[in-house]
Amino acid sequence: MTVMNVRRLIPATAVAGASALGLVALSACTTSDAAERTDDGRLRVVASFYPMQYLAERIGGDHVAVTTLTKPGVEPHDLELKPRQTAELNDAGLIVSLRGVQPAVDKAIEQAAAPHKVDAADLTELRHFDGSGHDHDHGGHEGETEEEHAGHADEPAHGEHEEPAPDTGDEAADPHVWLDPAKYAEVAEGVGAGFEKADPENAADYRRNTEALVAELTALDAEFEKGLEKATTRTFITTHSAFGYLAARYGLEQEGISGVGPESEPSPARIKELQEIAKKDKVTTVFFETLASDRTARTLAGDTGLATDVLDPLEGITDKSRGDDYLQVMRANLAALQKALGAS
Repeated sequence: MTVMNVRRLIPATAVAGASALGLVALSACTTSDAAERTDDGRLRVVASFYPMQYLAERIGGDHVAVTTLTKPGVEPHDLELKPRQTAELNDAGLIVSLRGVQPAVDKAIEQAAAPHKVDAADLTELRHFDGSGHDHDHGGHEGETEEEHAGHADEPAHGEHEEPAPDTGDEAADPHVWLDPAKYAEVAEGVGAGFEKADPENAADYRRNTEALVAELTALDAEFEKGLEKATTRTFITTHSAFGYLAARYGLEQEGISGVGPESEPSPARIKELQEIAKKDKVTTVFFETLASDRTARTLAGDTGLATDVLDPLEGITDKSRGDDYLQVMRANLAALQKALGAS
């Protein structure tokens, strides 16, 4: 009875105000939920650049509408976002990105109001480079025979994680994990879990799509393993040091003309060093890429009498790409490496 009397003392205006606040909260929630989906009910997903877009499209399937912040043909590293793209981030139900590739995008995603975010950098162990671009987690073994290389019983077996170098203030994490099919498969599994959390109603489909993609990436990993095992030289020179994970996975030595970022210019000393490496390790080819300038690579090749070819870091698909998607371009990369390393 006391409780009833207290309730009777609450003014009608207060009840009306509380009801109005509830309606406003419900309305805001509904509006927010609506923004996260398209008119036909698909989850809005924003991917930072092509490797994340590919995962989102393959895993999301028909349940999602994927947009990418980095359009085809645009070099992703220095991308600056337009206001419309920032709005897309705020309206997304899920953002799929990779920290360390695009500084401006990383900052915008951190501030975005999207309820679900998946950062591929948190889904696998990263390798580290010092300021000169030298890899602290070398994959190759310079000067060893294949028998000696095979005799390292204390090294991780193919497919196992390598321990990352300590992360000091003078080092930078290499974000190019998608160029190692095995690591990309790890990332795919984590992205798939993110989709299930963002849209539980379709979790079973996301899980099936993830399993199918991981199976394809595992098969691709096996193709690289078999295709490169008989290489007569294991050193390759490329425009920028994007292929550290790939080199580590398959026992190769990457020598980048520039560092991890394609915008850095090599010093005269580095060019001379590469000329000496090419001669000593019987390098046949200098690789360049589709979205960055090939001037330095062609100059080095001309000065040393080497051939040139494309090794695509797959930061975007264009009309110049040797394939229409990740799997096709990676197989083109494998063929180029086999030719250059004497493995074909």
